[in-house]
Amino acid sequence: MKFGGSSVGTVERMKHVAQRIVDKKQQGHQCVVVVSAMGDTTDELIDLSRQLNERPPAREMDMLLTTGEQVSVALLSMAIHALGHEAVSYTGWQVGMMTDGTHGKARIKDIKAHKIREALAKGNIVIVAGFQGMTEDQEITTLGRGGSDTTAVALAAAIGADLCEIYTDVDGVYSTDPRIVRKARKLNEISYDEMLELAFLGAAVLHPRAVEYAKHYKVRLVVRSSFTNHEGTLVKEEAVMEQGAAVRGIAYDKNVAKISILGAEDRPGVLAKVFTALAEEKIDVDVIVQSGVKDGRADFSFTVSGADLEKAVEVVKGLKGEFDFEDVRSESGLVKVSIVGAGMVSTPGVAAKMFDTIYRQGVSIQMVSTSEIKVSCIVSGENLTEIILALHSAFGLDASTEAFVGGPKERR
Repeated sequence: MKFGGSSVGTVERMKHVAQRIVDKKQQGHQCVVVVSAMGDTTDELIDLSRQLNERPPAREMDMLLTTGEQVSVALLSMAIHALGHEAVSYTGWQVGMMTDGTHGKARIKDIKAHKIREALAKGNIVIVAGFQGMTEDQEITTLGRGGSDTTAVALAAAIGADLCEIYTDVDGVYSTDPRIVRKARKLNEISYDEMLELAFLGAAVLHPRAVEYAKHYKVRLVVRSSFTNHEGTLVKEEAVMEQGAAVRGIAYDKNVAKISILGAEDRPGVLAKVFTALAEEKIDVDVIVQSGVKDGRADFSFTVSGADLEKAVEVVKGLKGEFDFEDVRSESGLVKVSIVGAGMVSTPGVAAKMFDTIYRQGVSIQMVSTSEIKVSCIVSGENLTEIILALHSAFGLDASTEAFVGGPKERR
């Protein structure tokens, strides 16, 4: 069971979560619980750090930010004890969450879960701090945003859990963000591949790495609300397809920036130099488009997150001595809008309908990326709401009655 920051944001909510865990234990289950920092604790810690240092060392940021989860696990354990049940809290490194050494974006390498198994065997409810781990050199690391989801799924795989429940502030996975579309439809089931695409494309309800783990280790995953008893959404190998539903969901990412390299000399290895240099700086690149060659020169563009824009431009400009180009330009404030569905591969005309729907909103498409189960368009951000509403209706995703209006908040 994993509970995000909004689920444990107050003492009353902490008590509610404790009762929910105890109820599960009384149904005969052994329970391992992963918890995020309370409410806005992480953002408050980041603000504190920047009052002292605009660019704090990554190692010290990891040391600071992991304290938020340590508070949560201890308090939740106390709340469970107050209900008359045994519980024990652990940090990520105490339960053997071993990671690589990339501070702020560490990846899990191994989990030595014997301590969890021993505590469960003694009848304890085990409370684990999400988002954190430790290197072989005993350096504390964090897994980045969404890290608690990843912690939960990785632990579920390590101990062979029957089910991994991700508790959040919505009732499950919706066809799109219910804060934008009041008629967004809750999905009872969704496949790993569809959920992975939606997560990568901006749906904040689950983190992509968590879905990757779930798919790889075949962890049964349920997304459900902390505040209701609704069944939620089951993420599994193959979901039941609705009749004629080529598109299952619409996602968006408002944190998109574009970099264009103009007049680059057309010779082998240029693209390799650019994207190798970006990879060495841990900058993720998404959509890549190259134009035709004219007079031995070509233009190409790619997208990065808005947070990586300044650094990425510096990296590209630093390559001037390795190959010749005329100019580097950048643009922020863009949005990636995507449609996702396993049925798209066998349904002609899906991309055409998406392009036409966006065109009818008076918006130009700057870049396009496709796979077997998704189409993504990079557009300016001004008409995002209108585009999402129009696409949702065009692909027949509107629910017959109004859905829960809330929506995923950024959390880990």
